[in-house]
Amino acid sequence: MYALKNKVQLIGNLGNSPEIRTFDSGRKMARFSMATNESYRNAEGERITETQWHNLIAWGKLADIAERFLAKGKEVAIEGKLINRTYQDREGNKRYSTEIQVNELLLLGSKAAD
Repeated sequence: MYALKNKVQLIGNLGNSPEIRTFDSGRKMARFSMATNESYRNAEGERITETQWHNLIAWGKLADIAERFLAKGKEVAIEGKLINRTYQDREGNKRYSTEIQVNELLLLGSKAAD
């Protein structure tokens, strides 16, 4: 159970193509979002779908893979860990952000959909 302390696994669709950033050291970072959907029926029997949005970040070789193969709408499975950050915006307000640092990435869906 020790390995499960901070582990996230999601399957969903990309909300945007990855934004790639290359640092002076040559290291790459990819930033993108993913939507996950959960469906249920309410008391009246109507089907309700709730969408959750997740901010993802990938480094190094995973950023290279994201740059080459990921695009808006693609279905992917990811595994990673939650990262909480605080920062100041341009107006000096303190902001909070939760991201998932991707450790594993699996492309899903059919090739015909590409």
